[in-house]
Amino acid sequence: MFDAAILPLQQRVLRKPAEILAGRGISADSITICAFCVGLLAVPAVALELYPLAILALAFNRLGDGLDGAVARLGQPAQRGAFLDIALDFVFYAAFPLGFALAEPENALPAAVLIASFVGTGSSFLAFSVIAAENDLKSSAYPSKGIYYLGGLTEGFETIAIFTAMCLFPQYFEQFAYGFALACCLTTLSRWHQGWKAFGPSSKNETQTKQK
Repeated sequence: MFDAAILPLQQRVLRKPAEILAGRGISADSITICAFCVGLLAVPAVALELYPLAILALAFNRLGDGLDGAVARLGQPAQRGAFLDIALDFVFYAAFPLGFALAEPENALPAAVLIASFVGTGSSFLAFSVIAAENDLKSSAYPSKGIYYLGGLTEGFETIAIFTAMCLFPQYFEQFAYGFALACCLTTLSRWHQGWKAFGPSSKNETQTKQK
């Protein structure tokens, strides 16, 4: 919901660090992979109830997620980078709640519900992106992204905020998980609706007319 508004500020803040990393020959892909691997350490940290360490791993992951794109834009962004970025992000998001299920057995059901809701947001996001690419559609809200980014009630900022809240107040994990799962379901429904409207027969005819 807030990602598009935050993006310009993020790009300005990360430009200088990105220039330093690129100047030292560090590639965007290596940043993406490193951020993913460090981020996954949050899962055992949460399982062991080492919540400050989990927050640090989460912060490192998100910093890397911003830096890889900033480094890529200094050169020639590659499709492999866009693929790695979104593929690893979805795995990280789904893995994080698993730590709470490992920490406390009673967290298993809310964690499962939350992860299932991520399937809805992720699949609708990717399905829209694939069809958008086939129709040569571009996102005005995220012009620098390698694929079409479809917004919604629950985007990256909201997901990281709720993960951080879970670590700060683990005793309320169940409430956080069910509440955010509901928000994810609403996002999925809104994306289904957008896809239904955007890719209907009339929309396809309009796209073909514009291309002519």
